[in-house]
Amino acid sequence: MYQVLTRQLSQCDFILDVGCGFKSPLGKIKKRFSSEGIDIFEKCIIESKKKKIHDKYKIGDIRKLARFYKNKSFDAVIAIDVIEHFEKNEALRLIKNMENVAKKKVILLTPNGFTAQDAYDGNPHQVHKSGWNKQELKELGYKVYGLRGLKCLKGKHADIKYKPYLFWGFCSFVSEILFFPFPSLCFDLLAIKKLQT
Repeated sequence: MYQVLTRQLSQCDFILDVGCGFKSPLGKIKKRFSSEGIDIFEKCIIESKKKKIHDKYKIGDIRKLARFYKNKSFDAVIAIDVIEHFEKNEALRLIKNMENVAKKKVILLTPNGFTAQDAYDGNPHQVHKSGWNKQELKELGYKVYGLRGLKCLKGKHADIKYKPYLFWGFCSFVSEILFFPFPSLCFDLLAIKKLQT
């Protein structure tokens, strides 16, 4: 995940992290860009600020992205584990708004199919409301890849299903490399859309 993000963002100077939460993967890659995080849940913003993941922050409802940002105001817009928290029609509007705000590309990460999840960490926005597949994202103009290894090896929250964990964890790690071009078999879908400028 981190290597892919580093590569995909290498030509981008300004990044918007939509629904950034407090564990954005941007905090684990070498930053050669400026980033802003937006999230509706204030606790997430406070925690992310403590970790100094982004240069700027905004507390706001990402479904109203157009109210906060002008068109083409960031080189890339990312939403990591975000669109599954909305009903399909809301998520589609969000994706469209992200494409309007981005100049060069939009990057999405979402589970492959519906994965049940309730609210946790005191955050009611953590509930999953939709599931996505490769074909749906391709029809929106995205190139889709697989992440987090084979779906059949994973349980809830992408945890390894089988024991011994060390062995099956290694198998999952290897499968992430081997099955990157075969997203339908993987736990997560990574969708990338390059925009015409």
